[in-house]
Amino acid sequence: MQSLFAGAFGQPCVISIDLSDMESRKQASIKKENGQMGMVPLFQGQESVTGEVRIDPLPGRKIEHQGVKIELLGQIEFYFDRGNFYDFTSLVRELDVPGVIHERKIYPFEFSSVEMQYDSYNGVNVRLRYVLKVTITRSYVPKIVEYKDFWVRNFQTHPDVNNSIKMEVGIEDCLHIEFEYNKSKFHLKDVIVGKIYFLLVRIKIKHMEIEIRKRESTGSGANAYNESETLAKFEIMDGAPVRGESIPIRLFLSPYELTPTYRNINNKFSVKYFLNLVLVDEEDRRYFKQQEVVLYRVD
Repeated sequence: MQSLFAGAFGQPCVISIDLSDMESRKQASIKKENGQMGMVPLFQGQESVTGEVRIDPLPGRKIEHQGVKIELLGQIEFYFDRGNFYDFTSLVRELDVPGVIHERKIYPFEFSSVEMQYDSYNGVNVRLRYVLKVTITRSYVPKIVEYKDFWVRNFQTHPDVNNSIKMEVGIEDCLHIEFEYNKSKFHLKDVIVGKIYFLLVRIKIKHMEIEIRKRESTGSGANAYNESETLAKFEIMDGAPVRGESIPIRLFLSPYELTPTYRNINNKFSVKYFLNLVLVDEEDRRYFKQQEVVLYRVD
């Protein structure tokens, strides 16, 4: 009885969305909604997205429809508002006029030179995704819908100007240090090189750490959220420094799952990165100095 029920009222067809260059196209490993890692096709902005949609009716079934279409959607979704998507890209191709599908039908599709200016992103409170959506519209019964996600990564050129960072920090008559990083903008496989100089030390410092911190800002007003997470932490000094001592810093970025810096994406969210210098004294008091750095992706 269960199989008869499923056959009578279940989806009457199988929809497949196949991209035309899957054998040669790079794949991105992403965490899906079920928490499992999966591979999806990888694109860049201004690429064409082409392929075919295949509709296979189940044996003994036919599909009376009011039209078949495929959409390419760029969407932003906040996790505190699940299921509501903000479309920033929406392209449609009509695949079929109203009629009846008795047997397998294959529909080629093409979206030429698509403007996909934003990177795909899965964050703490927000995600930005690109998806192909096939819809079979029917009368008096629910639409049949199938999705296929793909991933977008865009690349930047090296900045023309990339100044070093030099800053002083201190506690009056107790501590005075200078820190210097070789530049302020780093690509995702770069190495951060720097030095810390101790000009005055009158507190008993136990150790010093440097952290890479990510801050995701979403929403606005009552729905504004700021989430910070520490992606990496290194102890760069153990023991008390003396005046005139310098501590070298050499921090490789490639082992970490970093994204570029994103500023006000579609007026919905931002992602920023900071280098956080932490000094801990013998009474476990912690002294912080945070500096924003810009991250970018190169091929």
